[in-house]
Amino acid sequence: MPHFTIEYSANLDGRVDMGAVVELVRKAAVETGIFPLGGIRVRAVRCEHYAIADGRQNYAFLDMVLRLGEGRDLATRKKAGEHIFKALSAHLEPVFANEKFALSFDMQINDKETSWKRNNIHEALKVETING
Repeated sequence: MPHFTIEYSANLDGRVDMGAVVELVRKAAVETGIFPLGGIRVRAVRCEHYAIADGRQNYAFLDMVLRLGEGRDLATRKKAGEHIFKALSAHLEPVFANEKFALSFDMQINDKETSWKRNNIHEALKVETING
């Protein structure tokens, strides 16, 4: 873990390069230094059907949720979250300048007792680092 899920309104297509957004979020997560590299996942899901505020079709949104495992104190989580949100917000500044746009980001901590994972990417990265 951490897993970032980005949901965005379909009317952002053609205005925002979601490939660039997911890469930006991935890089910002790495820059925080608090997440295991092999656990980082960023995905974007286009929302074809949505309703915003008073229903005008020109409103847009991007909502990001980060699910992460337990073990990091509040100050560490806040610092990392602020870094990631600042990078994302700056990247999306042209959207704010030209559109009615809502950006949100929330962190959720998974309870380790009810969170199951299987991942062999961590080991592959260790081998690559050793064999570098």
